[in-house]
Amino acid sequence: MSVRNQTAASEFLLLGLTDDPKLQFLIFSLFLSMYLVTFLGNLLIILAVVSDSHLHTPMYFFLSNLSFNDICLSTTTVPKMLVNIETQDHSITYAGCLSQLCCFLIFSGLENCLLVVMAYDRYVAICHPLRYTVIMKPQLCVLLVLLSLLITSMHALLHTLMVLRLSFCTDPEIPHFFCELAHVIKIACSDAFINNLLIYSVAGLFASAPLFGIIFSYIHIVSSILKMPSLGGKYKAFSTCGSHLSIVSLFYGTGFGVYISSALMESSRRASVAPVMYSVVTQMLNPFIYSLRNRDMNNALRKHISVIICAIG
Repeated sequence: MSVRNQTAASEFLLLGLTDDPKLQFLIFSLFLSMYLVTFLGNLLIILAVVSDSHLHTPMYFFLSNLSFNDICLSTTTVPKMLVNIETQDHSITYAGCLSQLCCFLIFSGLENCLLVVMAYDRYVAICHPLRYTVIMKPQLCVLLVLLSLLITSMHALLHTLMVLRLSFCTDPEIPHFFCELAHVIKIACSDAFINNLLIYSVAGLFASAPLFGIIFSYIHIVSSILKMPSLGGKYKAFSTCGSHLSIVSLFYGTGFGVYISSALMESSRRASVAPVMYSVVTQMLNPFIYSLRNRDMNNALRKHISVIICAIG
C-alpha cells in the first residue's frame, strides 16, 4: 500500500522525441505550427457545417464531430509537449499522466468509431438512396455519436483502471512525448501481464471490428456503384466516398505503421517518432482532405474565409 501511495504522488518524465538541445527549437516550432493548423482547420470545418444550411446533412454532421474530435485529440498531447520544451521541465504528474492516457484513448477510439459511422452513412446513401432520409434521421445520427462516445469511454476507463493497479519505481522515464498506454505499462515495476493481455485482446477487438465494418460497407458500396449504368453516376458516387476513404487509409495506415515501427525499431526513442503521424499529422491533414476533395465543403470554406478576411480588413 505504501508503494502505491508513493507512486500516486510521484512524477513521470516525458523524454520527448530527442534530447539534442539544437533540435528543441525546431521541434517546438514544427509542433506549434501543426497544432495551430489542426485547430484552425478543423474549427473552420465546424463553423462551415454549422452556419451553412446546405451542409446540414448526416455526412457533414459526422464530419463536424470528427473535426471536433481531432481538435480534442491534438490538444490532449501537443500543448503539454510544447510547455515541456519551453520550460525545459519534462515532468508530468501521476494524475496528469493517467488523465492524458485516458483522454487519448477516448478521442483516438472515438475517431475510430466515427469513421465506421461515416462509412455506414455512405453505405445507406449509395446502396439505399431512396430510403436515405428515412433511415439517417437526426435522432439516429446523434444516437450513433453518443453510442460511439460511450463505447470508447468504457474502453478507455477499463485500461486506465487497470493501470492504477500497477506500481512504478522512482522517477520513471517514458521515451515518448505523451503518456501512451503501451509505454506506461512497459515502465511499471509490478507484473503487467494482465495489462498486456488486455491490450492485445480488447484493443485488438476494438480496432479490428470497426475496420471490418468499414470494409464490409465498402464492399457493398463498390458493388452498387459498379451496377450503375451511368458513368456520371459512378463518378459522383465515388467522389462522395473519396474523402472518407482517404481519411480511413491515412488513419489506419499510420496506426499500423506505429505498431510495425515499434516492433522493428530497437531504440525506444526512435520508435516514439512514428506515433507523430498517428496522433498529430493525421488530425492536421483531415480538413485539407475534405476541403480539397469535396466541392460543397470547399465552397463553404471559401465563403467563410472571405468573410473573415473582410472582417479583419
